[in-house]
Amino acid sequence: MIKKLTQREKRTIKLGLVCVAGILVFAAAAEWTEHWMQVRQSLALKQRDFESLRVDEAKWAGLMSVVPAFEMPESEEKQKYLFRDRFDQQLKRAGINSKPLQVIPAQKTKGSGYRLLRVKSSGRCNFEQACRLLASLNENPYLVGIEEFEIKCQPDRRQEFELNLTVSTFVK
Repeated sequence: MIKKLTQREKRTIKLGLVCVAGILVFAAAAEWTEHWMQVRQSLALKQRDFESLRVDEAKWAGLMSVVPAFEMPESEEKQKYLFRDRFDQQLKRAGINSKPLQVIPAQKTKGSGYRLLRVKSSGRCNFEQACRLLASLNENPYLVGIEEFEIKCQPDRRQEFELNLTVSTFVK
């Protein structure tokens, strides 16, 4: 059938195909530029929102003083000594007379890829010392969490408490 077409008809079909291709390219380019404009507007809004969140240096320093420090986990032996020593210093600074710290072997945790090492402490203290210890625990850069916190009061000595505390850290 194509052989029966004249040269003029063949040129007309070629020109028609070129026009269809041009229309398709133009439609795609128009859609792409519309999408690009939306992306630019969205980016401008996000940048403006970000600029409104900027905090001056004094506020930033205050904010960072509240955020607890955290050190990345080390091998089990190294992390055990680092964590135990820092926790023991915190107990002494709070004025708590504790028995020797008991290290509970590390156990696997779900989803983190690290194991959880626990340190158990028992000792006698008053309420103020227990509160001072709790307030200072976030200064420990190896601390992950408080696993157990138990205070027992003696009926005959109400000012003295028996404190059982288990804290944990991550190890490789």
